This record gives sequence, C-alpha cells and structure tokens, in this order.
Amino acid sequence: MAIRKVLLVDDEDDIRTIGQLSLSRVGGWQTVLASSGVEAVTKAASEKPDLILLDVQMPGLDGPTTFGRLRAQEATATLPIIFMTAKIQKQEVARYLELGAVGVIGKPFDPLTLPAEIKRLLPQS
Repeated sequence: MAIRKVLLVDDEDDIRTIGQLSLSRVGGWQTVLASSGVEAVTKAASEKPDLILLDVQMPGLDGPTTFGRLRAQEATATLPIIFMTAKIQKQEVARYLELGAVGVIGKPFDPLTLPAEIKRLLPQS
C-alpha cells in the first residue's frame, strides 16, 4: 500500500517532534500531528491519512479507546492503525492485534528506521 500521509498521535511533544522528522525526512511522508485521542478522531476524519500511528498511553482517551472511536466513524473505519507503546509485552501486543491494529511499534523508536518498520508491518499491495 502506498503511504502519502501519516497521522501521528502522541501526548508527548518530544515523540511528536522526533516522529514528524522521521516520517517526513526519512519516510518522505506528509505528517499530521495530534496530541490527544479526541484530536486524533477529529483530524483523522478531516485529514484522511493513509495510516495512523497511535500512542497507547495518553491522558483522557487512551489508545485503545481512541482506536474504537476511529473504527466507529465511517471516514476512518478501515484506516490501518499501528500502536506505539513502551510496554511491549507479548500479551499486550496480542491484545492490540486482536483489536484490529496492523502492528505495534515499541517506544522509544529509532527515527532512522521507523519508516522501514512501518512499511514492514503494512500489508503489501
């Protein structure tokens, strides 16, 4: 699948900054940022990204709850979503995949390899 635009959702400024640099400079993708689950649901519908990178632990709406809201609205129901989390135990990863995520990326991620890691997780067209 071709990626042109990625929505990066994380409540930490540093992660959004590093992620945006990685996704735009290394990946060559347009990057849209959201700092909360609520903002992610709104921006995903208006920006129509090809992929969403979603932080698991956020205040307010956490990642899995945000995921549910994204799946519930027509505009974002089928978008590929990859969770990002510092807690990358097997049972956690299994739970996110069961929800319907295409993958899980551990934090901290390597900005130089993040785009390659994303491509590896996405179904090849």
